[in-house]
Amino acid sequence: MSQDNKVKTTESSPPAPSKARKSLPVLDPSGDYYYWWLNTMVFPVMYNLIIIVCRACFPDLQHSYLVAWLVLDYTSDLLYLLDIVVHFHTGFLEQGILVMDKGRISSRYVRTWSFFLDLASLVPTDVAYVQLGPHTPMLRLNRFLRVPRLFEAFDRTETRTAYPNAFRITKLMLYIFVVIHWNSCLYFALSRYLGFGRDAWVYPDPAQPGFERLRRQYLYSFYFSTLILTTVGDTPLPAQEEEYLFMVGDFLLAVMGFATIMGSMSSVIYNMNTADAAFYPDHALVKKYMKLQHVNRRLQRRVIDWYQHLRINKKMTNEVAILQHLPERLRAEVAVSVHLSTLSRVQIFQNCEASLLEELVLKLQPQTYSPGEYVCRKGDIGREMYIIREGQLAVVADDGITQYAVLGAGLYFGEISIINIKGNMSGNRRTANIKSLGYSDLFCLSKEDLREVLSEYPQAQAVMEEKGREILLKMNKLDVNAEAAEIALQEATESRLQGLDQQLDDLQTKFARLLAELESSALKIAYRIERLEWQTREWPMPEELVEADDEGEPGEGTSKGGEVRTGQEGSPCPK
Repeated sequence: MSQDNKVKTTESSPPAPSKARKSLPVLDPSGDYYYWWLNTMVFPVMYNLIIIVCRACFPDLQHSYLVAWLVLDYTSDLLYLLDIVVHFHTGFLEQGILVMDKGRISSRYVRTWSFFLDLASLVPTDVAYVQLGPHTPMLRLNRFLRVPRLFEAFDRTETRTAYPNAFRITKLMLYIFVVIHWNSCLYFALSRYLGFGRDAWVYPDPAQPGFERLRRQYLYSFYFSTLILTTVGDTPLPAQEEEYLFMVGDFLLAVMGFATIMGSMSSVIYNMNTADAAFYPDHALVKKYMKLQHVNRRLQRRVIDWYQHLRINKKMTNEVAILQHLPERLRAEVAVSVHLSTLSRVQIFQNCEASLLEELVLKLQPQTYSPGEYVCRKGDIGREMYIIREGQLAVVADDGITQYAVLGAGLYFGEISIINIKGNMSGNRRTANIKSLGYSDLFCLSKEDLREVLSEYPQAQAVMEEKGREILLKMNKLDVNAEAAEIALQEATESRLQGLDQQLDDLQTKFARLLAELESSALKIAYRIERLEWQTREWPMPEELVEADDEGEPGEGTSKGGEVRTGQEGSPCPK
């Protein structure tokens, strides 16, 4: 038995390969490798779009650089072939998970239109060179079928670039160039078909000095096409039917192109204005309001300077609105990467849980103060604390001139007023005047936001209160007796609450017992009623008793006097 098992095991196990078989990895369609491959595919696609038509319409260009064109043609074909291989190794998302199985990837790819277009773009039409000769580049027009790859690369770049509006304008200019390039090639081909120099509209006779050069031929055709498609005018009148048809087609193309250009430029300008409105508040409404309300010029100047400072220095005051469409977790990570270093400088927030700091970061509100503007005044009710991100603020006397201290970036103030510390002699009132010396960028954290976050972290709340207590002790602003009295009062209150909770629990227990007894009594009554119904179901009806009495025949269950016999306790006996 053991030998047979060994034989079976040996036969079932696959032979060990001599070398590890390597295969291409599966690419993530949203990853960097796939993105850079798309950018690589831009070059062969653009080469075929621009050069093939140019070589077909300008014979001198085809004949002069035949070897170079053949090398570039088959290099682009090789890239086209590699692109199909990349398609077979590019995963796809299914229920949000990247599929890495190459079998499923291949079966999915071969059922799409992209696969058939990719195959059609690689059909070896160059075989016809054997019969028609190598100077027929129009045989390679099927390479245009790979254009969707170009559009995909442009879309990915637009989403990744830091300057999407500039990229949209560049893409639009590229499309315009391709259209004018194709039109200039067709113009030169039509001129050659009708005859060079036959009239003023076609390309001049190459026998004239200077017009025989290839560069002059292309530039003249490109210039002529630009004049037509931009509807500038100043072009010779057509003389033949083919020329009229070409002009009409170009005019229609120019109208469509003009509408496309205007729409694209309007979209770009709208996106830029929308981005500005999202990043910076609209000052036009505020200026109009101040003008209608006759605000003094000095205050208007301060408001305008504040808006100007925001735009010049790229300051944002509505970060929450900008990031509102991101998922909450992703929004927290962005906010943490930007502001966590600033929040961690605050002494009372040091050594706190990372999740607590992430919650607090989402509550920070950026604020910008102008030179000479008071952030808070002595005696004001403290509803928020401030963290200095950039700039300098001074602790000044009531006269606003005498400076006691200067606060710089990374410092904070007002944190004690938003934490309810027992025995705090200053309460929730501000104890100093804080004035901005220049333009200062602060982070504001309100008491309500802090309380909302700390309600989920009681341990962190106790740690922060202890740190605040230590700070008040150093500042000699903690009344120990008042603190002890508050603690005693809180303990007494908690004791009374516990007593009330115990009494409430007892009442609930008694009420539950009463409900249980009531339910038991109801069940017993229902059972007795059902039993009585079964006992009385077969009793004789009163009409039957009367008939039996009239006949003088005592019925069953009656006595001689016609009385119904009863059982115990006077109840009728069932039959």
